Amino acid sequence: MRHAVRQLPRRHQNDDDRILPLINVVFLLMIFFMLAGRIAAIDPFSVEPPRSAAAGQIDSKETIVLLGADGTLALDGQVMDENAFAAAVSDRVKAGRAGAFRFKADGKAEATRVVAVMETVREAGVEKLRLLTLPAAR
Repeated sequence: MRHAVRQLPRRHQNDDDRILPLINVVFLLMIFFMLAGRIAAIDPFSVEPPRSAAAGQIDSKETIVLLGADGTLALDGQVMDENAFAAAVSDRVKAGRAGAFRFKADGKAEATRVVAVMETVREAGVEKLRLLTLPAAR
């Protein structure tokens, strides 16, 4: 007696069926890197802060003041002259968006210029100003 072998109908695989798992993996990796990665704003000019033995936490919500070695000023990535800088800082204080400020001055900037910028920020009404430095080499 012969048994008849019954063949099941072959399922036609669609190209979408083969690529769907790959799309899922790529999508999950994209979400992971969006959540895990942090995009930092690029400084409008090169600043190399001085070295310091102190270490501290950086809050990304703080306003960033940059002072280049040549005396160039920037506020949150916008290069401006001293008068526009003082007005912008004052406007932030008046609008209630002052919070804490981070001051990133180049290590080669003149000390009198650094003090003058700090004084301008203080006169505008900013209460917290953090001077950013690089950790000292050990």
